[in-house]
Amino acid sequence: MPKNKGKGGKNRRRGKNENESEKRELVFKEDGQEYAQVIKMLGNGRLEAMCFDGVKRLCHIRGKLRKKVWINTSDIILIGLRDYQDNKADVILKYNADEARSLKAYGELPEHAKINETDTFGPGDDEDIQFDDIGDDDEDIDDVSTDAVLYSSEV
Repeated sequence: MPKNKGKGGKNRRRGKNENESEKRELVFKEDGQEYAQVIKMLGNGRLEAMCFDGVKRLCHIRGKLRKKVWINTSDIILIGLRDYQDNKADVILKYNADEARSLKAYGELPEHAKINETDTFGPGDDEDIQFDDIGDDDEDIDDVSTDAVLYSSEV
């Protein structure tokens, strides 16, 4: 029987296990574009974002990013402004935490912008966590089980 080589059905979703962690060129905003931070995910490919020019906008995730690039709250994104609707925009690009930090270092993002630090944890970051042994709980567990045996034998 021939092997299925097509991309029909759910095979297109599986794809290859490729990590896109390689460095890409940093994209700066152009005319008609603005940096924003995601406030709330609304569903149906829409989100609410606070732009760094001080305007809250309803943004639409374009088809190229949909189901491929996952956007969460407090992510830094690049949006394309609409000429005919100032309160709506389209998401062009999502910056990862490293790219957002470098944008902040270049002065593109304001200093009060909080960058999501979730994907910066590496091995060895949990060295300052200390656990305390509180009492010897093994004896208490044994006492409870023997009490249960005594009660069951009396009945």
